[in-house]
Amino acid sequence: MTQTLCNPTQEADLRSLLRELGAEAEKFRFQVAPNPCVGAAVLAGGRVIARGFHEHWGEQHAEPAALKAAERSGVPQSEWDTLVITLEPCSSDGKTPACTDHILKSGIQRVVVSELDPDPRHRGSGLELLQQAGLEVTLIEGGVRLSEVAPHFLRWNELERVRRPRPWVIAKWAQTRAGQLTPPEGIGEGRWISSAESLDEVQQWRSSVDAILTGVGTVRADDPRMTVRAPGDPSKAPARVVLDTELSTPLDATILKPVSGTTEAGGPTWLIARAGADGVRHRALVEAGAEIAQLKGNSSGQVSLRATLDWLWDRGARRVLLECGPTLLESFLRNRFVDQVCIYTGEINGGRGPSMAEWLTPDRFTTRLDRSSGTDSVLEAFPRSLG
Repeated sequence: MTQTLCNPTQEADLRSLLRELGAEAEKFRFQVAPNPCVGAAVLAGGRVIARGFHEHWGEQHAEPAALKAAERSGVPQSEWDTLVITLEPCSSDGKTPACTDHILKSGIQRVVVSELDPDPRHRGSGLELLQQAGLEVTLIEGGVRLSEVAPHFLRWNELERVRRPRPWVIAKWAQTRAGQLTPPEGIGEGRWISSAESLDEVQQWRSSVDAILTGVGTVRADDPRMTVRAPGDPSKAPARVVLDTELSTPLDATILKPVSGTTEAGGPTWLIARAGADGVRHRALVEAGAEIAQLKGNSSGQVSLRATLDWLWDRGARRVLLECGPTLLESFLRNRFVDQVCIYTGEINGGRGPSMAEWLTPDRFTTRLDRSSGTDSVLEAFPRSLG
């Protein structure tokens, strides 16, 4: 790949713009992971007329967002001359069309990027495609470093993970101030810890993933629906997956029942059991509405977490929300299968069951964000070792 050079003054201005774009894009890191947080800007005559960012996983990338913003700027498209991007544009279709297609259709003749795609299968492909189409390409290395704004994306592309891929797992849980996942009896109907605002956020989380994963213990204790309601998007209801080694899900469980109405939706319900589980229960649960996969067990006779993640990947799941009790949650954490956490701590003292406090020490996380949601404190973070 060859690249067009720029003079020192231009390079300094572009580096400054790239830093600005990187800082703004980083704000969306938890919403887009495992995708990278990327920023882009459209220039006309050396002036920035529009900016765009990848803000939500599975939705438009920074390049088309910036180009759409440029359309609203009032500057004629014929005057757009440069697109500045913090990361090499993608050149293959995924959940969204390739960004190189958007660039070529825009008529822009120069593209400036700060880093190449770290995935060895795609590295350099986007810029090469643009050059072959006659565009000028400038690579300003170090303008924005992925290691600083999107280290999670580098880990997503590590050789071991590329060799044996698995979905990105987001562990979401609500806890009391003592770190317990069940409130004291008589509070929150014995189930609810989070504020109304946090419960609304959960609906948005659910419509941003391919699957919700839980354990049969949660199904038996709480009888959850695991559906998507407003302010989430019911048209994007994920699959509901239950780890159920012995097929002990109750036949009248809510998660097995059809979802009625137009304001709520639920994806298909999959039960993951060990190979050779009770055939009578298997048939009864299928008749009740479940789909069942039988996978190999681990040394303890439980369904293998690794086999479950392999199974989910093979069925197209790339982003999974883990909503479960402390036993399964700790198993995922100990096996280093958790890539991201979102923890809601409510204004409730005490609680029942084991505490998650040991998992919340600062040294366990790299990038983290502490914020509020209603009356709850929220921690979003990437674990230090993604496994």
